[in-house]
Amino acid sequence: MTMTDPLGDMLTRIRNAQMRRKSKVLTPASKLRANVLDVLKTEGYIRGYELVDVDGGKSEFEIELKYYDGEPVIRSIQRVSKPGRRVYSSVANIPRVANGLGVTILSTPKGVMADHAARDSNVGGEVLCTVF
Repeated sequence: MTMTDPLGDMLTRIRNAQMRRKSKVLTPASKLRANVLDVLKTEGYIRGYELVDVDGGKSEFEIELKYYDGEPVIRSIQRVSKPGRRVYSSVANIPRVANGLGVTILSTPKGVMADHAARDSNVGGEVLCTVF
């Protein structure tokens, strides 16, 4: 069965694993997921991730979740642009999350990046998700 929203699936797996206080979570590998995970790692929301080969020649990412004093570092992670309704933003209108404390992840012509990097590069793009 095909998946209509792979990125939304990964975000839901992270959200569910943190509710259960898991230390690691598996998700199928793709370039977009790797780019979003790179941003999450750079911004300090996850410890890291690595590529793991599974049976049948498929590969998955093993994501190491991050906790502080027993609480998840990611308080909320929400998908903004969905397959049925894409959301685009110019550089002047990139949304701020929690008054700048959170991060908006965008897919721009210069690659997947956080909102502050997009403002520095003066590019807009598709708003993938928000993290706080």
